[in-house]
Amino acid sequence: MWKKFSVLLALCMWLGVTFAAVDANKATAQELTQVKGIGEATAERIVQERSSGAFRDWGDLIGRVKGIGASKAKSLSDGGLTVEGVSYTSSTTDTKKESDVKKEVKDKK
Repeated sequence: MWKKFSVLLALCMWLGVTFAAVDANKATAQELTQVKGIGEATAERIVQERSSGAFRDWGDLIGRVKGIGASKAKSLSDGGLTVEGVSYTSSTTDTKKESDVKKEVKDKK
């Protein structure tokens, strides 16, 4: 009985996480605002930057969207935001410093 209950509980938790994820490359501005920590202005900045091309990874999102740094990215990821289906970890931004990523993006513009 306990084994079945444990399996059912694990399945429910997995489904909850799966359906709660919002991908920065696919979500509308309205869907993005459902993520804790993303207001209307940030959602619009994400959608606007995405119109220039999909975000390759978290480092790309951090570099292109004003107001999102490493700590904010971690918070947004904890709230359900993903980039290409991947949650944020410090290793997902590569080994580059956040300031270096932002400088590269600025130089490309």
